[in-house]
Amino acid sequence: MIIPDGRLLGTVHDTVIDVNNWSCTHIFVSDPPESLVEGRTHVAVPWNWVRSIGDVILLRWFPQTPIPRKI
Repeated sequence: MIIPDGRLLGTVHDTVIDVNNWSCTHIFVSDPPESLVEGRTHVAVPWNWVRSIGDVILLRWFPQTPIPRKI
């Protein structure tokens, strides 16, 4: 998964599916780099942040980094 500035967020680990609508709501990314997410905490990326999907997933938006462990 690639964030808008071209940095690699990580590898998709899982997805969340809304079974009522059969649509994806979130994509889980495991072990993001420390420079993007403090403590390398797994991240749930909302589906509406996704720009495109192919060999890689491109995001249209990602919060300011690094994301702190505790908000």
